[in-house]
Amino acid sequence: MNRKATALDVAKLAGVSRSAVSLVLNGRGNGNVALESQQRIREAAAALNYSPNKIALSLRNQQSRIIGIVSDEVVTSPFDGNIIAGADAVARSHGFVTVVMDTEHDESRDEGAVETLLDRQVDGLMYVTVGLRPLNVPPNMARVPSILANCFDDRPDAGLPAVIPDEVRGGREAAEHVMSLGHRDIAFLAGDSLTPAAPRRIEGYREAFSGAGMPVNEDRVIQVGWDIDAGFHGAMKLLDGVEPAARPTAILCANDRLAIGVVLACYRLGLNVPQDVSVMGYDDEFRVAKTMVPALSTMALPLREMGAAAMTALLTEVEAAPNGKHDDDGTAAAGAPAVTGADTMVPCRLVVRDSTGPVPAGR
Repeated sequence: MNRKATALDVAKLAGVSRSAVSLVLNGRGNGNVALESQQRIREAAAALNYSPNKIALSLRNQQSRIIGIVSDEVVTSPFDGNIIAGADAVARSHGFVTVVMDTEHDESRDEGAVETLLDRQVDGLMYVTVGLRPLNVPPNMARVPSILANCFDDRPDAGLPAVIPDEVRGGREAAEHVMSLGHRDIAFLAGDSLTPAAPRRIEGYREAFSGAGMPVNEDRVIQVGWDIDAGFHGAMKLLDGVEPAARPTAILCANDRLAIGVVLACYRLGLNVPQDVSVMGYDDEFRVAKTMVPALSTMALPLREMGAAAMTALLTEVEAAPNGKHDDDGTAAAGAPAVTGADTMVPCRLVVRDSTGPVPAGR
């Protein structure tokens, strides 16, 4: 039986020291080992099918190589699971594993879930939510490097960094898309002011009008809710009994379910989408937006990208902090990088499908 290759075997084949092999394969080669030597080490490791022993590495670094993820309902909900998928992919690529706990939207369970993960000696923590919202951050998250994804610290001093979608930019780009098709009478069916996403998307809508040098018709901005029936009734209010010259030529929606309701209302009134009215969604909801008839133009939330960005930032702190831990009182251990609490904005992506088209002739 062939014996398993060791770091010393890699060092001999690459013509470097064993310590250089350890630095490079544990991600600390930059600044410590010449780039040419790093390349030789990686090639030698590949040739020998060598990988570091993660258990031994964890013992040496006093790390568990485990990241804990707490979610409000991402695991049990059909929405936003790609945030965790993106985070887990990055963790695995760095030799970490993730453990996920779902509180099923019961905030009283937050601190207990964090404590359970801390008892498992996790090296870092991430909190993920379904839908953008402020979070009452469990205080025990401060005991290890931590980050928020799709939510933000609601404390005035914003103790934890957050990775969130750039909703203002998304609302602006949605409006700019239909403007590029010639539309000027554009309505916005928003969700409600209880969640931060809706007012931010409205702000982006307003920015698009400002950038085009046009005033916003306040009667065209209606907060209706988030579900299909809300979109249906909101569209009926805008379109039913209205002369063609007086109705909006495009309706932007705060999510894809609202857009479905708008399309149904158009069909009820004998209007064609997008020939008579262009309809724009938001979220690019899986198995909904693409399969609608017509397929929805929409703004895709960067779910996987947010998870990946949050995990990348978290692992940077975990691997920089001594032993990957903070002091028990919640302050950063000596030499650990300071947490600024700054938000990282991830842009949404415009997806153009069949529900938006040129402005009707004569409008």
